[in-house]
Amino acid sequence: MRRVQYERGSGSEALEVVAAEVPVPGAGELLVRVEAIGATLSAIRRISGDAEQVRAEVAGEVVAVGDGVDGYSAGYRVVGLCTSDAYAEYVVLAIDQVSAIPDGASAVDAVALMRSGLVALGALDTASPREGETALVTAAAGGVGHLAVQLARVRGASWVVGAVSDESKIDFVRELGADEVFTYDQLHCGKQADYALDGVGGTGLRGTLAGLAEGGRAVTYGTGGGLIDTEDLLAGGKTLTGFRIGRLAQRDPARYEDLRQEVWQYYASGLLHPVVHAEFALDDAAAAHAVIEQRANLGKVVLVP
Repeated sequence: MRRVQYERGSGSEALEVVAAEVPVPGAGELLVRVEAIGATLSAIRRISGDAEQVRAEVAGEVVAVGDGVDGYSAGYRVVGLCTSDAYAEYVVLAIDQVSAIPDGASAVDAVALMRSGLVALGALDTASPREGETALVTAAAGGVGHLAVQLARVRGASWVVGAVSDESKIDFVRELGADEVFTYDQLHCGKQADYALDGVGGTGLRGTLAGLAEGGRAVTYGTGGGLIDTEDLLAGGKTLTGFRIGRLAQRDPARYEDLRQEVWQYYASGLLHPVVHAEFALDDAAAAHAVIEQRANLGKVVLVP
């Protein structure tokens, strides 16, 4: 089979397709023939930092199962998180990291929805939205953000404000259902929000907090590092909460499963529409990463072996 190998210390562009052995599923694992792979900024930052292997959500068809696997067999279509060597034609997935792809959903839609949709919905849940509130979504054109814009509306937001890095993304976010869209330096022009879903993190948090009304609450899932001034919280009685989907999956697997089912239900009912910016071949993995690193994507970036 073919898989992408990362050369340590050479930058994210050092991604080379190499020949490799097809992995063998162990106990509680599935061997999956990969049809689609979701690329994310957090994964790019991991392999550019200290991670040894590429990690990503993948979707495809089960071709073999390991010992002790119940509920899955060859021919099942699944989506799940692969924690090593994810950019490949075949991967091994642990059964506690997968879910079945419903009939009618493509593998590309599945990787666009599952991890990013779970992050968006989990962050939204953490914000405890109430009917009729105003929502702010930053990084609103990204893989998670474009789903968060839609989910905020589904969960009862009366007004949704999107924030993006460039004016070229404004029309895209409006088409998703946002009432107003601003670049980060224009956020002060919009309605102040009751809650914010922040996909920027780091130094961008100051702008997110400035976009909140008094008593507003922000939930950040952004991976960028940086500091905030506590006066930004104290003066307006605002709150800031960090959210990580992996932590929820470990600490509350039942809630994680509920969120997973909820995402699929919204998709099936037509309330949630994943958008794919582009599909790249394995040989073009570096180009896919460049699109994400340059914040040029509208929606999800997907690799298709």
